[in-house]
Amino acid sequence: MESINNVERLRQRMLDGKPCVGTAVQTTDPLLSEVAAQAGNDFIWIEMEHTHLSLPQVMNHIIALRGTQAAAMVRVAWNSQVLIKPIIDMAPAAIVVPMIRSANEALAAVQACRYPPAGIRGFGPIRNMYGFDSMEDYLAAADAQILKFVQIEHIDAYHDLDAILATPGLDGIVLGRNDLSGSMGKLGAYSDPELLKVIDAIFARTLEAGLFIGVSIGADVELVKEWRSKGVHFFGLGGEIDYLYDGAKAVADAVHALD
Repeated sequence: MESINNVERLRQRMLDGKPCVGTAVQTTDPLLSEVAAQAGNDFIWIEMEHTHLSLPQVMNHIIALRGTQAAAMVRVAWNSQVLIKPIIDMAPAAIVVPMIRSANEALAAVQACRYPPAGIRGFGPIRNMYGFDSMEDYLAAADAQILKFVQIEHIDAYHDLDAILATPGLDGIVLGRNDLSGSMGKLGAYSDPELLKVIDAIFARTLEAGLFIGVSIGADVELVKEWRSKGVHFFGLGGEIDYLYDGAKAVADAVHALD
């Protein structure tokens, strides 16, 4: 059966090599997730690491996406079983765990999303079990119900990348370009040759491992074209605050220019 979170659609688009685009939501109103989905995004990146969103507010964003084509992707605040557990029980289509620096940390992140014996996830699903007639049926589908991504955004992760990519149950990685550049002493130096070499190696080795690749950047279509040619599967581009600011500023600047 299909789950309630559009994970099948997102996974199949990536497997088919179709571009997957999403945008972030950082504010509390779930209407913004619905609007972003209505605009044609394949997923909505619900941001918890750098925002003030509460658990009920995240749940509202996830619920708002149920009747759309968009998948809910939640970046949790940190690699903590305590933080991951309530989010995964909300049944988003994907979890993103930030600042993974080693294979051991990647394993801990993925195990927090998987039931024993493969993991350490506590049993207490609510939305996850919608549509299943028995616990047996649910458990057979639970692991595929949510995509599990770790964020590669530190040079330490690059040095342990092959072991990270071998993590059982891991679906893919998300490149964190800003923090990666910062960990190399090159914060924001996007054209630095050393940084570009590391990014290309991350992409190539992830593809060799048969895993998905995602990135979260600004609305840079030219970079999307370049990185898509290198195998990146999904692109989180900007966020609702960015689009509101840009649109409002464009109108205000145009009117002020009339004076």
